[in-house]
Amino acid sequence: MRIEGKVVLITGASEGIGAACAAEFASAGARLSLTARNAGALAKAGGSDALLVPGDLTDKSVRHQAVERTLERFGAIDILINNAGMGTYQPSWNVPMEDARRLMELNLFAPLALTQLVVPHMRAQGGGMIVNVGSIGGKVVLPWMTVYSASKSAVGALTEGLRMELRGQGISAMVVCPGYVKTGFQQHVIAGQAPELVRRSRRFAITAAQCATAIRRGVERDARTVVTPGACWILVVLARLFPGIVQAHMADMIG
Repeated sequence: MRIEGKVVLITGASEGIGAACAAEFASAGARLSLTARNAGALAKAGGSDALLVPGDLTDKSVRHQAVERTLERFGAIDILINNAGMGTYQPSWNVPMEDARRLMELNLFAPLALTQLVVPHMRAQGGGMIVNVGSIGGKVVLPWMTVYSASKSAVGALTEGLRMELRGQGISAMVVCPGYVKTGFQQHVIAGQAPELVRRSRRFAITAAQCATAIRRGVERDARTVVTPGACWILVVLARLFPGIVQAHMADMIG
């Protein structure tokens, strides 16, 4: 898809991957509609030309406002980037259910609800693209954040289903599976912290800007799946071929 002139709605756009996507797509000539909870940071990320809709995406009224104001301002939504999300470093066997539900509301149900709001407009205009930001944890379960991995696995399944459901209507769907990205993700988790061995791996992380570039390139070539950095595909393949070995190694990382 050619990005220049397209209207792009990005969630979680106040920092990290979302803010980097705002900069990346703006540099490619897109018109931006941005939403996030932090209004001050959102204003810095958006620049002077973007439409800003601050608010909590788990609130139905905020989702409707984001879509309606985008359509009022630009008359279309060509690309929806469902990026907003959160994590938790709690074992699945004792994570408080209210924490699990809070995570699922933002990571899965908010993107699903936004997609349901946007797709009818994309169908009417003859095309568009849904981009769901998942995680490498959606491909290979990370036992230090099992519930998060479950939410991102569901996002991957949702994306694949959308691609098949909307086939032939000019609407494509792409899932993005980043590995470790240098963002404030760990500071915003619901509870807990990553194991020491995982924290040490941060030195191998990519930047949010590198992730955003991979997303933009994926949109341009109408990719089905973007795994970034590309070396993470090795982990995905190993987990499929040798699940016992990979799972034992993962278990050792949490002690």
